[in-house]
Formats: sequence, C-alpha cells, structure tokens
Amino acid sequence: MPRDELPYSAAGGRSPWLIAMVVSIATFMEVLDTTIANVSLHHIAGSLGASEDQSTYVLTSYLVSNAIVVPISGWLATVIGRKRFYMICVALFTLSSLLCATSTSLSQMVFWRIVQGLGGGGLAPVEQSIFADSFPLRMRGQAFALYGFTVVLAPASGPILGGWLTDNLSWHYVFLINVPVGFVSLVLTCLLVHDSPALKRDRAAMLKRGLKLDYFGFFLVVLGFGSLQILLDRYQREDGFDSPLMVACAVVSAVALSVLVVWEIYQPQPVMNVRLFRYRSFAVSCALMAGVGFTLITATQLLPQMSQTLMGYDATTAGLTLGIAGIATLFLMPIAGIASGRLVQPRFLACMAFCGTAGALWYTSRLDLQASFWNLSTSRLLQAIWLPFLFIPVSLASLAQVPAARNGDASALINLARNLGGSIGVSYITNMLAVRSQFHQSRLVEHLTPYDGYGVGTALAPLMHRVSMQASAMTYDDLFLILAGAAAILAPVALLLPNTPRGAVAGH
Repeated sequence: MPRDELPYSAAGGRSPWLIAMVVSIATFMEVLDTTIANVSLHHIAGSLGASEDQSTYVLTSYLVSNAIVVPISGWLATVIGRKRFYMICVALFTLSSLLCATSTSLSQMVFWRIVQGLGGGGLAPVEQSIFADSFPLRMRGQAFALYGFTVVLAPASGPILGGWLTDNLSWHYVFLINVPVGFVSLVLTCLLVHDSPALKRDRAAMLKRGLKLDYFGFFLVVLGFGSLQILLDRYQREDGFDSPLMVACAVVSAVALSVLVVWEIYQPQPVMNVRLFRYRSFAVSCALMAGVGFTLITATQLLPQMSQTLMGYDATTAGLTLGIAGIATLFLMPIAGIASGRLVQPRFLACMAFCGTAGALWYTSRLDLQASFWNLSTSRLLQAIWLPFLFIPVSLASLAQVPAARNGDASALINLARNLGGSIGVSYITNMLAVRSQFHQSRLVEHLTPYDGYGVGTALAPLMHRVSMQASAMTYDDLFLILAGAAAILAPVALLLPNTPRGAVAGH
C-alpha cells in the first residue's frame, strides 16, 4: 500500500513489523509489571520493615497512577508528540524501576511506584495506535496478533517470572530486570520510530489554534479514576462499605466520572474523548473488552491463587500452570489475526469465543481438591485457546468506524476498558472469596455430628482443616462458574458489532 494511504504511519520508510517489534518491547515490560510484583510482596514487606497489609500499597500506588494516565494518553500523545511522549514514558518507567529496586523504606517504594505507573500508563495505548496507523487494513489482524501477545501473555508470565526471580535471586530483580530492557527500548525507539508529516501537521495546527488545556477535565480524570482504583483495590481489606473511606471513594468516583462524561462532550480539546462512543462499533467493543478483562484476565489471576491456596504450590509452580496455555496462545494469535475480518466477521469470531470461554470456565468450576497439575494446566489451556479469537476481533472492531486521526484517543479508551474490567473482576472475586468461603464453611459445619468418626479434642483441628479446605474449593468453583456465566452473557452482545468492510474502513 502506498505510504500516503497510511498518513499517520510510524514506520517511515522502514518495515512496519520492525516498528511493531520495537514498540512492543517496553509495552510487554510494562504490562508484565502489573503482575510480576504480586508474588514478591511478602519479601518486599520483610525487607522494608512493613506489614503485609501495608505492602499492598506497592500494588495500589502503581495501579492508581496507571489508571489516571491511560484514559488521557491519547491526548498527551497529541499534545507532546507521539514519539516524544512514548520515549518520556519509557524513560520514566525505566528510571523509576531502578529507584524502586534501591528503595530502603515503604514510603520511597510507594513514591517510585507512583512514578512508574505514570510512565507505564501511556505505553500500551500508544503502541496500539502505532499498530493501527502503520499497517494497512488487510494486515491489521496479524499486527494486532503481536499486540495481543504483548498485553495478553505478559500478565500471565508475570507470576512465573516474579516467583522465579524472588525464589532464586531477590525481590530487587523484579524491578531491576526492567532497566536493561527499558534502555534498549529507548535507544531503538529513538533511532527507528517515526512521527509522520501528517501527525506533525495535526499537532502544529492544534498548537496554532491555541492549546486550550482542559484543566477541569484532567482534575476529574485524576479524582474519578484514582478514587475508583482505590475503591476496587482496597474494598475487601477495608471491610467494604462499612469503611467510611470506601464509601467516600465510591461517591467521589461516581460523581466525578459522571460530571467528566458530560463535561468532555462539550470540550473542543477534550482530555478524554468520550465523543468516540457515538460510534457503535467502538462503544460495543469497549463493553466487550471490559468483559474480556472481567472474565479471562480475572481467571488468569484466580487459577494460580487457587493452586497455591489449595494444592500448596509455590509461586513458580503455580505460575507454570499457565505455561502450556501461554504457548498455545502464542501459536493461535497469528491464526486469529488472519481469520479476523479477512475470513470471518469479527462479531461472529467474538461470539464464538465467548461461548467457548464460558464452556472452558464451566469445566474449571468442576475441579476439586484432587485436581492435579495437569488438570489445572488443561483447564487454563481450554480458556486460553479462545483468548486470541476474543482479543484480536474486538481490537479490530474498536477502530473500524473511528477516524484515523482519532486512533490514539480510541486506543486509550479501549485499554482503559480492559484495565477497568480486570480491576473490577479482581476486586469482585477477592470479596466473593471471603463471603462464599464463610457461607460454605458454615453450611459444612452444620452437618458435622459426633458420629463422623472424630473424637473430641485432638481430632477437632484436622477436621476443621478439612472443612476449611473443602469450603475454599467450593468457593473457587463458585467463582469460576460466575465468570462462565458472565462470558455466556457477553456472547450475544458481540453480535451487536457491525460488519467490518474488508476493503476499507469508515474514516480511514
């Protein structure tokens, strides 16, 4: 395809695949970081003299700052320049990773995790917009297969790598591993990634008209998404809405985000372009991507947690239950990329994949305490084979009706939808783990009698241990069944996506 038909391409005269691989390096590193530190919290807490509860701020601080930057990353890339903004993000993320590793107190660690989240928040949306702008429509499915590899396999690899580094070296390497990767990414981006003349003209025209900073919109983004992320991450630890802090976060986020939507509709230069939701394909895609986050990304965290809690696996072994599935996803991503839009309409692929996901999660809900390592791996494999056929069609459909000049804004919002879906899912299952476990334990205890073959005293402890384990197993089964139901509900929603033209896309 002639270069003038891709006016916003970041490739210049180079192969777009080379550019795609370059921008995937830092994004993979950043998405990996959303889960890699989870398995190291105990070691971090001990080293920094913090309690287990305090150590969770290492995760919360990153997620909050990340959630603030993601929705406005399209606007920031336009104002600053896409390549410049991406390099600033890589540099911030890399430097703060080094400073996280050298932190000597919890306050230092939390501060640098906030900076790390600010740097990391812009990477995935900018990468997605570069992919959309640099590949012609006929190749976009294969390109999004590479993008899917970045944002889908990285969270699954995090617990494995984090567990291995912590067990064999120290928790410091969870952060230090980012430094050489970030440096290489920064150098390659500087040398190879290109800001097209059209992109520069658009930015110059916007600055010439006068840059009207949407201060109030930015304030609402920080307040609304920051409060929402704190609510989702701390809800269970703070006893839910019995905590005044959680009530305040819920009210503030609801009010701020409601006002944000109304405010941004009428802004000439909105910091978060909510007007894109008038495109049916984009609006439905965001709902579906949030569903992908809620179901499969949540299940990705739930399965290793189940294997550690019930089967006694260490962090590395628990992470390996995802390994086979990761290999399968790697091979299926290109197939899904070729099929999406060229052979099968994205709406049909996504509907089929949600149905398959529902079946896979139902199978997982049938596992019990006798499940082996291979049972767990197989259940994850059945989930993972459908993930490429969800992620790629929905990503493609999200940009089908959006004008090319707005790809950056659209990429920011679709990434926000996926992240929020995952955060809501993790918060929900964390709360339900406690609620349903108490429910099942109470029901099991009700049926214990003096005739169950246990004496009084010494037999009580092992009996209660068995009851607790069984209650936990039943709880995990409940949660996987709930996720299966959510996937089944989303299947017909996917049919609301419009057909994607094979030759051209509206606005492109």
